[in-house]
Amino acid sequence: MISPNTIQTIFETARVEEVIGDFVTLKKRGANYLGLCPFHNEKTPSFSVSPSKGIYKCFGCGKAGNVVGFVMEHEHYSYPEALKYLAKRYSIEIEEEEVTPEMQQQIDEKESLLSLNSFVTKYFIQNLKENDEGKSIGLSYLKERGYRDSTIEKFEIGYAIDNWEDYSKHSISNGFKKEILVKTGLSIEKDDKLLDRFRGRVIFPIHNLTGRVIGFGGRILSSDKSKAKYLNSPESDIYNKSKVLYGIYHARNAIVKQNNCFLVEGYTDVISLHQADIENVVASSGTSLTVDQIKLISRYTQNITILFDGDPAGIKASFRGIDLILEQGLNVKIVLFPEGEDPDSYVRNHTTSETELFIKDSAVDFIKFKTGLLKEETEGDPTARSQLIKDIILTISKIPDGISRSVYIKECSVLLEVREQTLMNELNKLLRQKYRNKNTPFADAPIPE
Repeated sequence: MISPNTIQTIFETARVEEVIGDFVTLKKRGANYLGLCPFHNEKTPSFSVSPSKGIYKCFGCGKAGNVVGFVMEHEHYSYPEALKYLAKRYSIEIEEEEVTPEMQQQIDEKESLLSLNSFVTKYFIQNLKENDEGKSIGLSYLKERGYRDSTIEKFEIGYAIDNWEDYSKHSISNGFKKEILVKTGLSIEKDDKLLDRFRGRVIFPIHNLTGRVIGFGGRILSSDKSKAKYLNSPESDIYNKSKVLYGIYHARNAIVKQNNCFLVEGYTDVISLHQADIENVVASSGTSLTVDQIKLISRYTQNITILFDGDPAGIKASFRGIDLILEQGLNVKIVLFPEGEDPDSYVRNHTTSETELFIKDSAVDFIKFKTGLLKEETEGDPTARSQLIKDIILTISKIPDGISRSVYIKECSVLLEVREQTLMNELNKLLRQKYRNKNTPFADAPIPE
């Protein structure tokens, strides 16, 4: 833990105008400074910084706080992370309060796992650039996809050569312990041998919110059908896949700026969109969306747009995850790409402007999208249509806000050609049942029966 003395030194030393000036162009206006707010789009400066008071205030969006609060808000750091950032900025030595031996062991072990991941990431990058196999297979694949060197470097993409003991031996020879290699999931222990988990694969490092590598995804390039196309790191003390989104480190500021998060399926979707300067995008990496991932997005925006390829089966499989988004109070829109296309292929075959326009024009509110999709499939089948109506009402019941539920009921009444009161009765029945099951209050019923 950072000691109180260090925290006091940080607050006494850090100049709010200097720190904010690293991110915002400020102009002196009397005793204060003025600039364009970094938290919302504006043309006339309304962002004021007061050195004498040590605070900032935007008169447009209302954001305000001190120097630590600014770093937390702008860089999306936790309180300790913001303090460490400022300590580094002003060359302040951090004093840590005494921790128990058990706590220190846990801290040291996590740091060892992160250090190993950083070391191996650099080795994978070296393989991609300098190793004959890495260049002829890995780099060729990335270049065929049109990735520029700057994009490859930004995401720290590398290559694991097709050898059972390559990076494991290299890591051991550089002082890393066998148990750390196993704990990260990079290596597998078998018959007293340490074997590489990733072999003959392009490697996509997975970063946490501070940019450190916590895991890896590997794509095989051979035609061997017995091997999984993608292989991910197993869970470890530093990598919990249900709490991580690929690309969040690179996307967080753009998500805040755009007030929208594009959610895609795979690594290459994220990378291709980033290369086209569409940076507010993250991937669930093929896993079902979790509440923790949704809460992570909600730190930056209340709006999610899910970009789907044209596979109806895949869309239906994701309905449960989308219901979770609604349950957390976020707004969801759906974009369906043309048949045979996904975000990666589309953006590689179209300009940035064309892609942005397609997404804007194609985005449909999720409940309307789901209603329209299922309505088509149940045409002429009263039993299936009845089930569809119940399914849609169940989705609407997930929304915490009563007014929003009312609006959706009204719209679905028109789309489904069912009396509004009938839908409302069904909704209120579900809400009462939910209340009884959880014994927790819910928002007022949208329309009284």
